[in-house]
Amino acid sequence: MKCEGVIFDLDGTLVNSLEDLADSMNKVLSEKGYPVHSYEPYKYFVGNGIRNLVVQALPESARTEEIISACYDIMIKYYGEYCLVKTRLYDGIAELIKTLKEKNIKLAVLSNKADELTKQIIGKLLNSSDFEIILGAKPGLLSKPDTTGALLISKHFGIPPENIFYLGDTKVDMITANKAGMFAVGVLWGFRTKEELLENGAKEIISHPSDLFKSMQ
Repeated sequence: MKCEGVIFDLDGTLVNSLEDLADSMNKVLSEKGYPVHSYEPYKYFVGNGIRNLVVQALPESARTEEIISACYDIMIKYYGEYCLVKTRLYDGIAELIKTLKEKNIKLAVLSNKADELTKQIIGKLLNSSDFEIILGAKPGLLSKPDTTGALLISKHFGIPPENIFYLGDTKVDMITANKAGMFAVGVLWGFRTKEELLENGAKEIISHPSDLFKSMQ
């Protein structure tokens, strides 16, 4: 299959941000007197934006609009301060980006994380200039699995969706890729299972970043 562009999800695909997200949210929960969680449940709290993470982390009895909004504001504050304490690139990602650039393949990031935080993390752990566009959640842009962001990137690339590989680690990414007419590649080094990725339309499953090149042949 011809690949002229690659769109990456951020959390669980380019970077392992689980512990910083969990530590920040647990700090909110602890301050509010709610039970905290181990890291494992956070693998399923992430993927649909920080507001959804807040909702999932709160006890069901506390999921009122007032409490959610208050905890969300605090979470944004803490995570903005601590988003790069433990967050690291996955092994092989830096090399993958370098090789794709050498092959003149256009690159982008599409995340449900706030746009400012997405750009901050990429700017710290990778070279922002390696990406044609870095797009996170912001007012007026519907979050994944809505395809608006993916198709904006396709237009920005000047590449038809069918020639774009979309890499992600959750069902949200696989659904987005398929709805946008892109080639959905599920990654196994992230937060979710192979079964989830396949059930939601992964066309290819890879266990290491370098495996992507086999899919391109």
